[in-house]
Amino acid sequence: MNDTNAPRFTPQGISPTPQQTAIQLAQNKIVLVDANAGAAKTTTLALRIGEALARKLAPEQILALTFTPEARDVMRQRLREVGIPHATASRIAVMTFEDFATQLLARSDIDDVKPCPQLRQLRKYALQAVERVGERYAGHVEGLDLRTHNIALSQFLDVQLSLKTTMALEADVEFMGVEEAADLLNVPVTDYLLTTEYERLRLGSGEGAQFRGPFDATYDLACALGADGVGEDLPAYRVVVCDELHDLNEAAFRILNALIAQPQCFFVGAGDKDQVIHAKLGASDSFLNRRFKEAYPQLVRYPLTYSYRHGPHLAYAMAEFKHKPVESRLPLHTEIRQAHYVEGAAGCADKVVAAITQWKRDGLPLDGCAVLIRDRHQSIAIENALMQASIGYRTPEMAGYLQRDEILFLRGMIAIALKDLAAVKSYEVRTAIVEALAIFAELDLSPQKMEQAKYTIGKDPQVLGDFFSAYIDREQQGSAQRLVTDTVAYLNSVGPDADAAEVLRAVCERMALETAAKRIFVRPYDASVVARSVAGFVDAAARSGQTLVAFWRALNAGEAFASRKRERDFVLIECVANAKGKEFAHVILPFLETGEFPQPLCERREEENLFYVAATRAKARLTLLSPEDADRRSPFIAQMKLAGSAAAADAALLRNEAPPAAVPTRHYLTATFHEKEQVKALGAEYDLTRRAWFVPPGRDLQPFARWLKR
Repeated sequence: MNDTNAPRFTPQGISPTPQQTAIQLAQNKIVLVDANAGAAKTTTLALRIGEALARKLAPEQILALTFTPEARDVMRQRLREVGIPHATASRIAVMTFEDFATQLLARSDIDDVKPCPQLRQLRKYALQAVERVGERYAGHVEGLDLRTHNIALSQFLDVQLSLKTTMALEADVEFMGVEEAADLLNVPVTDYLLTTEYERLRLGSGEGAQFRGPFDATYDLACALGADGVGEDLPAYRVVVCDELHDLNEAAFRILNALIAQPQCFFVGAGDKDQVIHAKLGASDSFLNRRFKEAYPQLVRYPLTYSYRHGPHLAYAMAEFKHKPVESRLPLHTEIRQAHYVEGAAGCADKVVAAITQWKRDGLPLDGCAVLIRDRHQSIAIENALMQASIGYRTPEMAGYLQRDEILFLRGMIAIALKDLAAVKSYEVRTAIVEALAIFAELDLSPQKMEQAKYTIGKDPQVLGDFFSAYIDREQQGSAQRLVTDTVAYLNSVGPDADAAEVLRAVCERMALETAAKRIFVRPYDASVVARSVAGFVDAAARSGQTLVAFWRALNAGEAFASRKRERDFVLIECVANAKGKEFAHVILPFLETGEFPQPLCERREEENLFYVAATRAKARLTLLSPEDADRRSPFIAQMKLAGSAAAADAALLRNEAPPAAVPTRHYLTATFHEKEQVKALGAEYDLTRRAWFVPPGRDLQPFARWLKR
């Protein structure tokens, strides 16, 4: 580095690595940062922004983009932490792609567009789309399957979101039939027709968007820009940075291209190709690996390999796992512990409790402990074990197992057998049980009838027993309804002292529940998760050895325990996919066995990325739980090569524990505007970013004693 390109921005509280400094000083038009998990990507981008400010760029000419509100808030926090004054940082545009698109589109929207950030707000529009498709295509399109329950609507909204993030709806299907168009887009014909009608509703009759759900603003702006990136008067930013670039999809890429096309724009984006786990939302490593290079052949790549989240032992294990350089500068021994279980789900759950108990015994807070699971069905045994051990837990991004549709259905069937829905104290849970009964019985209820039934039974749980008889036409009932009728007759013959597991098995068999799940949940993977969830619930009943009434009481007591509000002292249970971007002192990874993690129905590369994300959330301790039978263990554990990397990690830890060399520091002064000539004459220099005078490193401080900050 020469003096002409020496850093002009000096951060507070940190000493940047050579890698970070190189990115801070990069003067190329397009810079991509290949970063590892925990490698201070956001801090490094904040340094790049600080350098731009120090070189007299106005804050209003800088744009920082993220994909989630959480990442946006972290970026704002990092700007302040590196020493950018709050007044200056507040003038920098730090936004999600959705924020940016919404703000830009607001200038051209004719009328107020109704924002619908929650999927539940889109339900009425999805129902209108179902009604329109029925009116236009019923009897004319083969395979049309229109359903109005929450699961079907949620699946449709997922499909239309995927079609938008990938810009697939721009495909030329003008002269194709609907079946051919759906086949081209690789979606069910029902979802294709629902999406087209939904978009007609959303966009009105050419007058512009009437409402926008999640990601719709990004999609609308990408459409307005067109494939060549023109069509909107974009603001001209001189510096654009983008965090978590591995979440990039086609629509967001189109917006980035339009921003970069501005003649004076310089772009820096940081991402980790091994954290691409949102393929359903169009995320792909092709952007980091290929697409940027194709669009910008002159781009320059910089590495960011040092982790500041965990110590060398985990860093080197991840280097082996992903076959890439990973280092850590922390003087921290991140423990990697292993424990093995013999008996399936219950045995694994017992090991989870043991790991948490040991953590607490070590004097560490439960709040720092997270159990990261591959799929939601795995939480059943874990939740039950935590309840039995009186360990509080939360499941913030997913429903606890007692609130999942398939379990709500089985709870409803138990309530019918015992004529005791009133034991469920929550009105919301009672109505959810009613809807789950309708879904798995495959009742064709209009939204109005469904809401009426939920309201009636929610208010008067004693009438649950009449639910099926009220809505099943005995003269015209289909096979699913006949199974329901038979199953309810069986339940009416069951006494409260019957074995709970035997009753549940009989319900599952009589209802052909696994087959029904394959019809209700379009994606085979989702159906498999439901089937495993049901199996786990039945297994929990069998292990309890309880009668039907005792098991029912235990379920309701468990729900009361799980729903208690806790300010502290709780464990987090989270699906790995929802944990990206977060970090925890202690991470427990259960069910590391073949058939569970990696999940055989999912693409292997994304499974590896999920495991990488899961393991790298840990700071102080990582606990891996796998079967005692080595042949059944997840291959991911062997890929970490823990024994082989231990010696090098020990040596790195000793290196990191050595006292760091003294870093020359600036000494900032309290000199006022009227005293600037005095301190300048004494050799002080001015920090443009912080708007303050300072004494350069190595200068005698005595002449500045009156202005030194104390």
